[in-house]
Amino acid sequence: MTNPTEITLHQQSRQLEIAFDDGARYHLPFEFLRVHSPSAEVRGHGVGQEVLQVGKQNVNLLNVEPVGSYALKMTFDDGHDSGLYTWEYLHELGKYQDALWHDYLRKLEEAGESREPRPQDAGGQKPHGCGH
Repeated sequence: MTNPTEITLHQQSRQLEIAFDDGARYHLPFEFLRVHSPSAEVRGHGVGQEVLQVGKQNVNLLNVEPVGSYALKMTFDDGHDSGLYTWEYLHELGKYQDALWHDYLRKLEEAGESREPRPQDAGGQKPHGCGH
């Protein structure tokens, strides 16, 4: 298992930079992290229950907290703060970032959705949960 050696939050470029002890270094955009959240709200409770995240282009990462020595908890400005980003998951996101991003954009297009925030979503923070 790889562990991070450096974690830097870049608010201006809206990216989380993370370096691992295997030499890998990734720049993960906030939007990418948000739409690939490991939470039940995004992933669902089983295969085929994933919820496509739309309108997250301008999402900001407000806070990043370590959870033990194995994960990060991220709080986004759209109210989303569930799901723990383990070191293994963050490494996987970085390693497969291009393929995951292209897959996400394809799913958005197929659903007729957009990365752009919807007018009714602008300005209001709505907490979202999976009801558990």
